[in-house]
Amino acid sequence: MVNKVEICGVNTTKLPVLKSEETRQLLLQAKQGDSIAREQLIRGNLRLVLSIIQRFVNRGENVDDLFQVGCIGLIKAIDNFNTDLDVRFSTYGVPMIVGEIRRYLRDNSAVRVSRAMRDTAYRVLQAKEAYIAQHQKEPTIEQIAAILDIKREDIVFALDAISEPVSLYEPVYSDSGDSLCVMDQVRDPKNTDEHWLEHIALKDAISRLSERERNILNLRFYQGKTQIEVSQEIGISQAQVSRLEKGALSQLRKGM
Repeated sequence: MVNKVEICGVNTTKLPVLKSEETRQLLLQAKQGDSIAREQLIRGNLRLVLSIIQRFVNRGENVDDLFQVGCIGLIKAIDNFNTDLDVRFSTYGVPMIVGEIRRYLRDNSAVRVSRAMRDTAYRVLQAKEAYIAQHQKEPTIEQIAAILDIKREDIVFALDAISEPVSLYEPVYSDSGDSLCVMDQVRDPKNTDEHWLEHIALKDAISRLSERERNILNLRFYQGKTQIEVSQEIGISQAQVSRLEKGALSQLRKGM
C-alpha cells in the first residue's frame, strides 16, 4: 500500500492539494450546480481518501476496492455538506468516508449477523449520517435513541454486532522498535503477577495448617457449611470449631 503509486488508474503522486479557502469556494460553486467545481473538489480531496484507507489495509482487502468505496464516501460528503455552517470540510468528510468503508467491510464480512440486528444497525447509521449532515457533528447514543425511539442498549448491541473483528496481532502503535499489538493492551485481571504470587503464598500458608484446620476451612468456605454443621460432621463442639477456624484464619493472614 505504501509503495503503490497508481490506484484505480490514478497516479497518487500527482494528486492536487486544495487550500481551505479554495475548498470553501469550490463547495459554494458546487452547491450552485457547477459540475466542474464538483470535479475539482473530488480530485482535490483524493489524498484525504488515501490517508483514511491506510487504516484498513491490514484487513486483507483490495486497495483499489477500498479507494473506490472511499471515493463514494467523499462524493456523498461533498453533495451533503452544509456550507452555511462554519465547519471545515474535512471535519465532516472524514467520518463520512470512514463510515462508507466500514459499511462496505460489514457487508463483506464472514461473520453472520441476524437480519433484525443488521436492520437496526443500518437504521442507526442512517440516523447518524442524517444528524451529521444537519448538525456537522456526531450524535450521542442517547440522541440516536431519542430519534429512532429505540432503547440505548439495543443500539449498542446492534453496532457491536456489525463491528469488524480485529486481530489480536493487529499493530496499534510502532515507534522504531517492536510494534505494539492489540494483544499487548488486553488485560487479564485474573492471571496477573500479583494473583500468582498471592496464590503461591496462600498455598504455602495452607500447607502449614493442621489436617483438622484444613478440613474445617474446606467445609466452611468451600462447601459453605455452618459451624454447627461442621461440628456435627467432625464430632466436636461448635465452640471448638469457632476457635479452630479463627486460629487457622489468623495463621493464614500471617502467612500471606
